[in-house]
Amino acid sequence: MDIKPLNRDFAISPQIDLADLPAIAAQGYKAIICNRPDNEEKGQIAATELREAAERLGLEFAHAPAVSGAITDANVEAMASALARLPRPILAFCRSGARSTKLYDLSSSRSQSAPVVHIHDVVIVGGGAAGIATAASLLKRNPKLDIAVIEPSEEHYYQPGWTMVGAGVFEREFTRRTEAQVMPSRVNWIRAAASDFAPDENKVILSDGGEVRYRVLVACPGIKLDWNAIPGLADTIGKNGVTSNYGYDLAPYTNRLVKQFKGGRALFTQPAMPIKCAGAPQKAMYLSCHRWEKAGVLKDIDVQFHTAGAVLFGVAAYVPALMEYVERYGAHLNFESKLVAIDGAAKVATFERKDSDGTGRVEERFDMIHVVPPQVAPDFVRTSSLAAASGFIEVNEATLRHVRYPNVFALGDACSASNAKTAAAARKQAPVVAVNVLAVLEGKPPTADYDGYGSCPLTVEAGKIVLAEFGYGGKLLPSFPNWLIDGTRPSRLSWLLKDTILPPVYWHGMLKGREWMVAPHAIEAAH
Repeated sequence: MDIKPLNRDFAISPQIDLADLPAIAAQGYKAIICNRPDNEEKGQIAATELREAAERLGLEFAHAPAVSGAITDANVEAMASALARLPRPILAFCRSGARSTKLYDLSSSRSQSAPVVHIHDVVIVGGGAAGIATAASLLKRNPKLDIAVIEPSEEHYYQPGWTMVGAGVFEREFTRRTEAQVMPSRVNWIRAAASDFAPDENKVILSDGGEVRYRVLVACPGIKLDWNAIPGLADTIGKNGVTSNYGYDLAPYTNRLVKQFKGGRALFTQPAMPIKCAGAPQKAMYLSCHRWEKAGVLKDIDVQFHTAGAVLFGVAAYVPALMEYVERYGAHLNFESKLVAIDGAAKVATFERKDSDGTGRVEERFDMIHVVPPQVAPDFVRTSSLAAASGFIEVNEATLRHVRYPNVFALGDACSASNAKTAAAARKQAPVVAVNVLAVLEGKPPTADYDGYGSCPLTVEAGKIVLAEFGYGGKLLPSFPNWLIDGTRPSRLSWLLKDTILPPVYWHGMLKGREWMVAPHAIEAAH
C-alpha cells in the first residue's frame, strides 16, 4: 500500500484491498473515496464490498467514480461533495492515484474560485407516496446516502382511501398524516416548492430562487388536478350537488350527498386519460348505487356515467364483471362524452359528444354530479427540459431513467411511462428506481426494470371488489393465485385487502422501505 499525503487532510493511493483497511484506519484516516468505476479491470474489488468492510471499521466511504482521461464537471462536483461532507483526514484512491489527484486539484480550485456548494448524493422532488417510498428504499440499501427531499406540504395523504371516504367506509382523518410523520429521519427535508429543473447543471431551482444540487435526481412531483379546465367547476365544486372524491375536503361531501339522495338524476364523469386511478370515477358510481340499492331508492334514480373514453375500462378482461354491475344498477353508459362546462346553480352539465354526425354539445340536467377533473403534469414540469411531448417527465419505461439525462429518474404520476397512475404502481416503481439510482452513483448502468404493474381495486359494491392488476400493454399481473383471488371476478377477499390490509401496508410498509411483494426485478434475469 503506497499512500501519498498531499496535505494533512488528504492523501491518495493506488488501488487498495480489503486487507489494507485496518492499516488505513490505524494511520488515522477517517474516510475513503473510491474514484474508480466498478469493473474497470478484471478482478477489481467492488466499491460496495469495500464500503461494507470500511464501515465495519468505523471508516466513512464515498464512491465518486470517474473515467480516466474523461473527467467531467459532474465528476468534479461529486468529488467536491464527498470532500465537503466526509470527516478528515481522507484517503482517495484509483488505479494509480493520478485520477484522485486530478479530481482533488479540480475540486479544490473550483472551491477557491467560488463558494462551496453542497451537492447531495440524491435529490428527490416530491414528498408524496413515490418520493417517500423511494427515499426509504434507498436508505434501506445505503443508510449513509446524503438525500434531500424537496416538499412544501406539511400534510401527507393516503389518496386511495378517498373513494372509501366518499362511500362512508373511512373517516377522512384516517387518510391523513403530517409530512413530518412519514419523512425518513435521515433525509434532509427542504420545505420549499420546486419551480424548475436545470439538468445540464445538475440542480433544481426552488420557487424562492434557491438552488439544490445533486449527483442524481429523482423527480416525482405528482400530477396536477386541473379544476379550472372545466368552466364553472371551480366555482361550484363542493356545493350545489357537485362533488368529487379527488379531494380530501370533498370526499365527505360525496358521502353526505349519496346518503341523503332519494331520487333524481345522478351523473358521474370521467375525463380523458391520463388520470390517477383510472377506475376511481366508476368506483364512485358503483358504491353510490349499492347504497341506493340497499336503501330501496335506486329505482327512483337515473344513473348516468359519462366517460371521455371509448370503453368502460382499458383492460378488457375486467369489463364483463363490471358490465354485470352496470346492468344490475341500471346505469346508462355514455362513451366519448366529455364534460366541458358546468353550471352548479342551474344544475346543468354540458358534455361534448361524438356521434355519427360528428362532435356536438349536449346539456344534461342533474340533481347530483360526481366530477373527476382533467389531469396534467405540474406546470413547472411541462415547461422544463425534462418533459416529453405529453408534458410528463420522459423516461425509459423499463428502467425509469430519463431518456436524455442519465442521472435523472422519475416515477409516480409525473413520469411519462404508460402504466396506470396508481399508488400500487409507485409502490412497485420505488424499489426499481432505488436500485438503479445506486447503480448510477457507482458509475454503472441501471440493473432493475419495471413491468408496468398497477393495481386498481374496483369497488363494485360494499364488501366486494374486482381486483384489477395489470402491466404494460394490459398484461394481467395477478399478485395471488387464481384459486385465492380471481381478479376478473368480484371478491370479498379483495374487499378485505382494500379495507383492512392495504392502509397499514402503505403507512408501515411502503413508506418505510419494506418492499413486501414488490422486490425489484433484475434486468440480467430477463435475458
